[in-house]
Amino acid sequence: MFTSREEIIKKTGPNGIGRYDFLNLLVQEFYKTNSFEAKLQVLANLANFSYDPINYQFIKQLRIVDLFLNQLTQHEEDLIRFSISGLCNLSPDPSISDYIVQQNGVFLISNLLLHQNVEISLDALTTLIYLINQETHAIITTHEIINKVLHYSSSVDSRLSNLGNIFLQDYCTNEEIEYVKSSCGLVVNDIPLPPT
Repeated sequence: MFTSREEIIKKTGPNGIGRYDFLNLLVQEFYKTNSFEAKLQVLANLANFSYDPINYQFIKQLRIVDLFLNQLTQHEEDLIRFSISGLCNLSPDPSISDYIVQQNGVFLISNLLLHQNVEISLDALTTLIYLINQETHAIITTHEIINKVLHYSSSVDSRLSNLGNIFLQDYCTNEEIEYVKSSCGLVVNDIPLPPT
């Protein structure tokens, strides 16, 4: 549930730690700790805080979007999962969405399409959908991305197929889809879908 500033002040009290300070402590902990478990806990907390728009200004100031984007290239699945979840939560905000795109986010996120972890796959496609606007449409509806999403649309997992079909129907033309189907050379079985 979204929170108002008044509710935050009421919860933390006049001497309580503020939201900015708490998020700052989390970011510092992420960069300082050598514990993988601590990093995961911090990322999970940051992804949760990313859900509430009241935190967006603090998240921008603390460059948490950069922290999330940097984790997308890691080999640890849990780091990727919490980071893409955080980006998915933040991407409806237009200024954060623009920043994600400017930081090569479309490339990083599209590399997670067809990930073996279904939650990562779902969050990656949802984030790309949130990032689509007039300026970004062409870089998000490339033949490569459409080809990957075509795999989603035929998935037995209804979440993947529904989301894939939404992307294809709402953001791609029939001509683009047919071109990709006929020219990309990848068959559905060539790229494994996430397990269901």
